[in-house]
Amino acid sequence: MADSWLTAPRLGLSASSRGADAPADLGWGGPLNYENDTAQFSTVLRSWEERFGARVVGLGPAELYLSVAAPPTDADHALRVAAEHFAFCPDNVWQSSTDTLIRYAESLTNRAWWSFWWD
Repeated sequence: MADSWLTAPRLGLSASSRGADAPADLGWGGPLNYENDTAQFSTVLRSWEERFGARVVGLGPAELYLSVAAPPTDADHALRVAAEHFAFCPDNVWQSSTDTLIRYAESLTNRAWWSFWWD
């Protein structure tokens, strides 16, 4: 679930030039029931890496975990980021306790980690 955090992490290494590329480089299949091209996800991750200091810190069978150095700090910015998250992973909004985009955006304000899961 999107509100969970890593419970039993294990170290994994990737010979990627940047962390955002690791999911595609590893052949990660987490969002396959949503989109088959994980390179598209790495493109979004690169943008978040540059804009928010987001770093991939974990992958699961259908989960992705990021640390975020510069999360949105106000409601307007958080709503724009929430719309990006929704396009990236609709299940974060549709299948969570924050079942509206506005509530999801509120949960992003000043949060130093983001998680995604695909059902």
